[in-house]
Amino acid sequence: MVDQQKQQQKPGLLKIVHSTQLTYSHVINASYNEARMKPVSDDRQKLRNFRLTIKPCTSRDDYTDFWGTATTAFESLGEHESLTVTAESTTAIQPTVPPQTQVGWDELRSDRVTDDYVAYLPTTSVTRIPHDVEVLARAAAQDLDPLAAAEAICQAVRDKLEYVPGATTVQTTATEAWNARRGVCQDMAHLAIGALRSVGIPARYVSGYLHPVADAPIGQTETGESHAWCEFWTGEWTGYDPTNRRFIGSDHVIVARGREYSDVPPLKGVYAGNATSDLAVTVKVTRLA
Repeated sequence: MVDQQKQQQKPGLLKIVHSTQLTYSHVINASYNEARMKPVSDDRQKLRNFRLTIKPCTSRDDYTDFWGTATTAFESLGEHESLTVTAESTTAIQPTVPPQTQVGWDELRSDRVTDDYVAYLPTTSVTRIPHDVEVLARAAAQDLDPLAAAEAICQAVRDKLEYVPGATTVQTTATEAWNARRGVCQDMAHLAIGALRSVGIPARYVSGYLHPVADAPIGQTETGESHAWCEFWTGEWTGYDPTNRRFIGSDHVIVARGREYSDVPPLKGVYAGNATSDLAVTVKVTRLA
């Protein structure tokens, strides 16, 4: 963890190749999909280049969705037995800067804040948490300012959950993961978001990538995967990774933000045909600088 904390304070330049292949049990007639795989470009991170390759693809339309995510809607007409979507990006990430603006509990609960962040305060069916998680959140936040409370809440929830790959699916709710006391990054983000919202802290879901090896040498390609964490607002938006118990750093690449996973899936769609589908995903991450 010490090495990770040091690494995240350095600028990062990461190349990511995210490949998804859908294989159908029988030939299908057509498929219609949306991809959300293009990293954000803002003050924190700058997208150097991006290419999205889709095979087969009849037509595509690039737009920004309601949550501000770069989205590609595409259709693949005609018979096909497989669909391959490959996103290649290079992103420069600045060192993490501690929050510069903080507000107190009174301001956080003011009409101005609750109106401005109304989308990120109510619970949803996915982020709804049991009563005992609400109690845990209130206890963790006691006597702390909102920023410190937010970190404490994320850690308190994380400490109760065991990270077990494959233990849950993208449909698993925060309550289901909590009852099982295990899950993956998506579940820990959903639980943290639900707990933060329960004490009045606006929180949102973030999807993206995390370099899997903090001290990987430049030019070495590592096998990674999509990652999820949360952002909370206590005067400004601050990214926190509950799974790894730390604020995000220059090894995190942000792709999309929303209320929960269903707002930001990397790929979703439907197809026409009497077939089942098999999904294979690979993510390769290379540190370029």
